[in-house]
Amino acid sequence: QVQIVESGGGLVQPGGSLRLSCAASGSGFSMYAMGWYRQAPGKQRELVAGISSGGSTRYADSVKGRFTISRDNAKGTAYLQMNSLKSEDTAVYYCNRVHPSGWGSPMRYWDWGQGTQVTVSS
Repeated sequence: QVQIVESGGGLVQPGGSLRLSCAASGSGFSMYAMGWYRQAPGKQRELVAGISSGGSTRYADSVKGRFTISRDNAKGTAYLQMNSLKSEDTAVYYCNRVHPSGWGSPMRYWDWGQGTQVTVSS
């Protein structure tokens, strides 16, 4: 079973930047489309960025132009570069599989990690 560990969150002022990392243990990482999800207090978890095994990317409208997802298959790691952060980006961020196209629900999720908290506040 793949284990996921997210890191890189923190407290940042509006307009600032953060880079999140998602390390996935186990083999076969390169075969899977990956995504970054977030869950704000009182809201459902939502997919904000996805990347296919071939590197095609897609973003939620709310983050398009500000967030960039990437992956390093050799390291089994996915990244989320977040720029021009807004207060509404405050949430716990998770990574997991997405549909092979690079967007949408996968056939099966891996066990969720603990996530990493991102707080955007002055």
